[in-house]
Amino acid sequence: MSEVIITVRGESETRVRAEEAAVRVTVSTDGPTRGPVVERAQERAASVQDGLVAHLRSGEVSEWSSARVSVWSDRPWNNDGAQLPLVHHASVELSATFTDAGALSWWLGDVTESDDVQVTAVEWRLAHETRVRVERKVAASAVQVAVERAAAYAEALGLASVTAVEIADAGLLDRHPDAAMPRMMSARAEAGPSFSLQAPEIVVSATVEGRFRAE
Repeated sequence: MSEVIITVRGESETRVRAEEAAVRVTVSTDGPTRGPVVERAQERAASVQDGLVAHLRSGEVSEWSSARVSVWSDRPWNNDGAQLPLVHHASVELSATFTDAGALSWWLGDVTESDDVQVTAVEWRLAHETRVRVERKVAASAVQVAVERAAAYAEALGLASVTAVEIADAGLLDRHPDAAMPRMMSARAEAGPSFSLQAPEIVVSATVEGRFRAE
């Protein structure tokens, strides 16, 4: 047995405490008259924005935006099939990135005291610099696992030399790139009544496939 091609897979995973939370809230109002409905939505959204600006200045928010404003009208129907008078609606969607879980909990409790404000999402994640550093470390670890696994196979066959021929993300060696790695799994949270939020751990994983020549 002079040469053998060994194909293996290497995996690695680590957990890192989330550093920031992306939160989205929607201010929604409705009523029989368009002007007051729009005005109330603007006033409530301005109040929410003022809170975000304060947290931005204190360093507890890294960025925020007011991405979408919608105004529309419709005529609802009652149970008897009769069309009711026109109802006007207005909504403003705001998003922010919090870097402090305590500040986020306090802010959510404050803004949701109003029935006009709904929390639509809270997504925990890593800061960009941390994500890049951890993904590189996990990917390198996955490659090392593949190398060690190939070496173990070669040793079992009585071969001493192992040389890498190909290394790729999972699936790419077989031309099925649907499992690209490394992968970061973000944590989503539904805001509860108490809004006592704690940053969860983010799972960062990597899977690679490799072909090695053993002699």
